[in-house]
Amino acid sequence: IFFEQPVKRQKALQEKVSGIDKPVIIDEVQMVPGIFRALKLLIDERRTTAKTSANGRFLLTGSANVLALPELSQALVGRIAVLSLYPLSATEALADAKPVIDAWFDHKPPFSSIDRARASGLDAVIRRATFPEIAGAKPDAAALWFDGYLTALLQRDIKQLAEVENIPALPNIVKVLAARAGGLLNDADCARDAKLNTMTYRRYRALLQQLFLIALVPPWHRNVVKRVIKSPKLFFADTALLAHELGVDLPGLKQQNPPLFGRILENFVATELMKQLTAVSDGALHHFRTVDGKEVDFLVERRNGKLLGIEVKASSNVTAADFAGLQTLKAQAGKDFVRGIVLHLGKDTLPFGEDMFAMPLEALWAKGNGGERMKSHARRAT
Repeated sequence: IFFEQPVKRQKALQEKVSGIDKPVIIDEVQMVPGIFRALKLLIDERRTTAKTSANGRFLLTGSANVLALPELSQALVGRIAVLSLYPLSATEALADAKPVIDAWFDHKPPFSSIDRARASGLDAVIRRATFPEIAGAKPDAAALWFDGYLTALLQRDIKQLAEVENIPALPNIVKVLAARAGGLLNDADCARDAKLNTMTYRRYRALLQQLFLIALVPPWHRNVVKRVIKSPKLFFADTALLAHELGVDLPGLKQQNPPLFGRILENFVATELMKQLTAVSDGALHHFRTVDGKEVDFLVERRNGKLLGIEVKASSNVTAADFAGLQTLKAQAGKDFVRGIVLHLGKDTLPFGEDMFAMPLEALWAKGNGGERMKSHARRAT
């Protein structure tokens, strides 16, 4: 429906929506923001006249965060439930297993054993835990798809959110952010490298967040914690896309460029935790870092204040020193600390003192997580 005059366009949308008498899916809803007001009127009308609940009649989908659209925030507050749908998780793509976050909070170690064959390599897992259209695709096919995806995102979808004066600058901003994935966000440095003033850069970066291209993990701190870093950490919402933007081949990267491999591994764990947290009932993702260098890559905090700390190590050799940040977090969180976990590239689950465990990376997605090996290898932790 196309009308030049907003009043006529709104009336046409209202008439179109009012004629819907069955559950309906409206895709790419950000392209017709005027429909939100029409839906509000219809929902309110059916709330007062229908004998049964009108909940669930409309499923709105889109490639942008609809909460960022002013029309939605003004029209559908209190009338809508919002769910974020990420690309496939490794759990979905490989194991068809349940998210592990609840188990890591609630179960006492030793955990159950992994009952599936080990993945052929981290690169294979990353290539499958991505967008469904290219899950498991060969690198050349995936690269072609990512190029088209980014073109559509940066030249078409972003215009649905705001007026962007400098569209050609966006690909460069994406590359600047990719080079900093896994690190603390410093807008001033990013703006300088992108050759933009800080205000313009921040607006563009926020738009990329709203399009789910990047994600920020906020710092964790409480009022009693004074000496902590309070900058968020930057991640790409899809690790295969991050590797594409960095122009790296995942096979062999660990040997060729260990620091970059470590950042990509941390990004992968971040995205897997984000995906799993959309499926569990309670949990928010944070990071923790003190000004004197003690840090925990991720922590999950529940509404009751209970904390789970997760550190990522890009090798199979775990020592007590790898738990230093988790011990600091435990001391500051007190009784709210449930346990600390170091995810590593080895095969075994090992105890490292009270409430501290080293676990293989695939514990994130496998059915179970390697606990049966723990007793036979416990001496390694001493």
